[in-house]
Amino acid sequence: MEIQEKIGRLDWSELTESLNSKGYTVARNILSNDNCDQIISRYNEDALYRKTVVMERHNFGLGEYRYFNYPLPGIVQALRESIYPCLAPVANSWMRALNIDISYPSTLDELTAYCRALGQNRPTPLVLKYEQGGYNALHQDLYGDIYFPMQAVIFLSQPGEDHEGGEFVLVEQRPRAQSKAIVLRPDKGDMLVFTTNFRPVKGTKGYYRVNMKHGVSEVTSGNRFTLGIIFHDAG
Repeated sequence: MEIQEKIGRLDWSELTESLNSKGYTVARNILSNDNCDQIISRYNEDALYRKTVVMERHNFGLGEYRYFNYPLPGIVQALRESIYPCLAPVANSWMRALNIDISYPSTLDELTAYCRALGQNRPTPLVLKYEQGGYNALHQDLYGDIYFPMQAVIFLSQPGEDHEGGEFVLVEQRPRAQSKAIVLRPDKGDMLVFTTNFRPVKGTKGYYRVNMKHGVSEVTSGNRFTLGIIFHDAG
């Protein structure tokens, strides 16, 4: 089954409900084992990437990630193009709930054109690699004035087989309350969609904004790879 068809067949009403209520959602088996292995096998092909970041040099954590060049590999482009239109209505509903005067276009091409008009023209999809001891500190992937409020990560390695540890961590920074940690361990090929920056939460006096950050816990053994799908481009 083609990636576009697989994304289109997902139960987006259920996924949207999870995004609205929790700020994240998981879709199973988006990429096959072969798809995942192929992306990992091309990690050292320098021509595919525009930039490599060694995380410890910037106090981001311990590990490495590589941003793809344009044109993106076919599978990465297909994921980005097919997921975005399913999330744009959710993003716009969040903006309306929080009375934020932003409206996201219905297609990825339109979002990309909007980013480029404001000087954000560098692709942001990336592959992240962690070896034993690797981790990613809590952060947000914004990259410029224009950013889409949700992003996706696809897990290319199998917990318990390819690596131990390396759980995905979301931290919800609730107003006037202690922060809430969410720890997730999706399987190889699964896709996690989560909020990039904040989400609306309904209170007694209407909706209020809850900020969220994400990171990765320490990998205690093995190697962990993920594919990050960010929809806005970088400045």
